[in-house]
Amino acid sequence: MIAALLTTERRSELAGRALQRPVLFLLAWYAASRVVVLLAMYAAASWFQTPAGVGHLGPTVSDILGLWDAEWYAEIAERGYPLPLPADPDTGRLTYSAWAFYPGFPLLVRGLMLTGLPFTAAAVALNLVLGGVAVLLVWKAFRFALHASPQPARERLSLVAAALWCLYPATGILLMPYTEALACVLVAGALLLLMRRQYAWVGVVALALGFTRGVAPALACSALAHLVIRWREDRAAGVQPLRGQRTSAAVMLAATAVSAVAWPVYVGVTSGLPRAFFDVQAAWGQQPDRGPFVLWLTWAWEERGIAGVVVMVGLVATYVALILGRHGRWLAIELRTWALAYPFYLLAVVRPITSMWRFLLLDFPIMALFASVAMRTSTGASVVPHWRRRVAVVVIALTVGLFWFTAALLTYTPWGANPP
Repeated sequence: MIAALLTTERRSELAGRALQRPVLFLLAWYAASRVVVLLAMYAAASWFQTPAGVGHLGPTVSDILGLWDAEWYAEIAERGYPLPLPADPDTGRLTYSAWAFYPGFPLLVRGLMLTGLPFTAAAVALNLVLGGVAVLLVWKAFRFALHASPQPARERLSLVAAALWCLYPATGILLMPYTEALACVLVAGALLLLMRRQYAWVGVVALALGFTRGVAPALACSALAHLVIRWREDRAAGVQPLRGQRTSAAVMLAATAVSAVAWPVYVGVTSGLPRAFFDVQAAWGQQPDRGPFVLWLTWAWEERGIAGVVVMVGLVATYVALILGRHGRWLAIELRTWALAYPFYLLAVVRPITSMWRFLLLDFPIMALFASVAMRTSTGASVVPHWRRRVAVVVIALTVGLFWFTAALLTYTPWGANPP
C-alpha cells in the first residue's frame, strides 16, 4: 500500500514537473517519439520490406526514408519541374509528373543542399526541426482559451494532447522527405495567429501554405468563423466591429483565397495549359469532377454494401458529435471549425486512398479528443484520478498503430502496395 502511494506521488511529481516546464517536456517527448519512429522503420526495413522494392538484398532505414513521394520531392529539389509537361505518347494526355507536388518543401530542402548535404539528409534534418516546431505550435493552439468553454485542466489536457499527437500512427511521415511537417507548422501557426487576431500575419502564412499544401478552403472556414464571432462580440460590447483591423482582416481573407488557387494558376501559366494541374492530378487518380463525397460513398457501397455506407456515416457522425460535444468544447472555435472543415474537405475532393491516414496528421484536434476522452469524467467537468493509466492505454494503442502503419504502408512492394 505504501509502495503504491509512493508510486502515485512519484507520478504526480513527474506530471507537475512537466506542467512547470512544458516546452522542455514536449521537446524531450518529441525526441523520444522520433526514436520510436526510427525503431519502427528499422523493424519495417528488416522484416517487412521486400528487396524487390528497393533494388538490393539488404533494405535499411535509409531505403524506407527514400520511398514513395520522397522520390518526387528529390527530383524537384535536384532538377526542378519538367517542361514541357510529360504526356502519354499514345493519348496525348498529361501523365504522372512532379507538377502534382507543391514546391514549398523541396525548395527549402534545395536551400539546405547548398551546404553540401545530399537530399535525404537535408530533408530529414529539416523535417526533424519542423516537427519539433509543429508540436509546440499545436500545444499552444490547444492552450488558447478564447472562444472555448472554461476548462480548469486546460494546461494538462493541452500538454497530453500535444504529446499524443507525436504518436499519431502516421507520424513517421514527419521524419520522411514529405511536406507534412512544414504543412503542420503553417496550419498550426496560422490558426494560432488567427486566434491572436494577427490577421495580416495569417495572410502571410496562408500564402506560404498555398505553395505547400492545398488546404486553404478549410483554413478559410476557420477564418470566417472567427470573424463572425468577433463581429458579434464587438457589437455586443458596443464597439465598432473589427475596429482598426478591417483592412488586415480583408487582406487575410484575400490571401486565403489566393492561396487556394496560387499553385494551380502558376502551373497553368508556366505550362501554357490552364487545366494542367488538375489534369496531372487526374493522372494520379483524383476525380473531383465526380462530385463531393461520391467516391467515398461509392467505395463503401462496393466494399460492404449498405453496411459499409452505414459504418462510414456512423463514423463521421461520431466524430462530429465529439467535436461539437463536451470533448471538443474545451477547444477554441477556430480549432473546432478546422477539425470539421478539413476532414470534410478531404472527403469531398480526395478519392478513397490509404494516404488519408497521412492527410489526417493535419487534423491535430483529433488528439485533443483522445486526451479528453481518456482524462475527463463523463460530464467533462474534471480530470479523473486514474487518468494516467487511461492515457497509458492510449499511448500503447497509438504506438501499436505507429508500428502497423510503418510496416504496412511505408514499405513498398512493386506488385501490390498501398501508398502512405
